[in-house]
Amino acid sequence: MRRVSAADANRQFSQILRHVKGGESIVVTSRGEPVAMISPVGDAARPGQDSAKAALLTRLHAQAPVGAKWTRDELYEG
Repeated sequence: MRRVSAADANRQFSQILRHVKGGESIVVTSRGEPVAMISPVGDAARPGQDSAKAALLTRLHAQAPVGAKWTRDELYEG
């Protein structure tokens, strides 16, 4: 995995995006410390996310409703 400084990432952003589009993940550093990772979007970039979402939805659909009724204001109350 390639590492690039934040300053270089800023200067070479288009080039970095081309590498990422090609499947490469790039770690962005600040003062030598990793602060971010730029990686391709897709199943390989988020292993297990689709199966976790499917499992959660299956579990939620199987649960009985609790019968509570909330107003919009109650749901978004701080």
